[in-house]
Amino acid sequence: MNMFINFLVAAVFAGTPLLFGTVGEIMNEKSGHLNLGVEGMMSLGACAGFMAGFLTNNLLIALLAAFVAGLAGALIYAILTITFMADQNVTGLTLTIFGIGLSNFFGEYMLVNSNTNSLKLPENIAAQISNIYIPVLSDIPVIGQLFFQYNPFVYLGIVIAISCGIYLNHTKLGLNLRAIGENPGAADAAGIKVTKLKYLNVLLGGGICGIGGAYCSMIINGGVWMSNSVNGLGWISVALVIFASWSPNKAVFGSFIFGAFNILKYYTPKTYFTIPNAFYDMLPFVITALVLIITSIRKSKENQQPASCGINYFREER
Repeated sequence: MNMFINFLVAAVFAGTPLLFGTVGEIMNEKSGHLNLGVEGMMSLGACAGFMAGFLTNNLLIALLAAFVAGLAGALIYAILTITFMADQNVTGLTLTIFGIGLSNFFGEYMLVNSNTNSLKLPENIAAQISNIYIPVLSDIPVIGQLFFQYNPFVYLGIVIAISCGIYLNHTKLGLNLRAIGENPGAADAAGIKVTKLKYLNVLLGGGICGIGGAYCSMIINGGVWMSNSVNGLGWISVALVIFASWSPNKAVFGSFIFGAFNILKYYTPKTYFTIPNAFYDMLPFVITALVLIITSIRKSKENQQPASCGINYFREER
């Protein structure tokens, strides 16, 4: 029983960066933009968040730096695809390469100039990102461990996902955004500021992805800087958008399910027939491919990608 509970808790920790990446991409796709640069934006956030925390010893500044770095990457994408109407797929892939390369470059630069063998977060900020203890609630057997003993990133990710769900489904701006994602020409004719809302949500999505990157560099890597810290989680997040049916609320559960696949190898009982760790490492990506295949075969009218996703909007053609 204890092992199963520990597995569920570990799945939440492993799924948290996927939650940030998935919600960020949902905000992009709801505006009609298929941004394949999630990995790059998360990498930028990973570097900025870690370095800001390392230099300032302040978690809030680290989170803001990660958000701004992801937003800056999204701004490049937005200018190219919204203003200059560049191909969205090519731009997203380029952003991924750029983000990973720039992140690794600054990380290595800081490491070389630090005159140490490694960059490690100060003890003060390490304490700020440790698991939160909530009096009484954290002490409840089972429930306390499952719900009230996580680090600040976990709770922040859930709050962001729920807030984005409320924004998309229960506000006028969210309704306008969904209209843009389905038919930007009709939304424009109805007086909705298409370009402004596209920019707003693409940048917001990029910032959210950046925070997910900070989780990778500050939590997953144990507070020690490592290159390529995102390690493919951005690509899984893109597929998780489909698994979650473009719903931030469903993304919470989807990310934790995929997080469970990521840490399954540590909780599998040892038997006479040992499955290589490489199998477990590839499992999340295999599941991702299966999700894409099943979704493409089973087309549901209720849970489909926004109709204009991936198609640049040129006002003169409406």
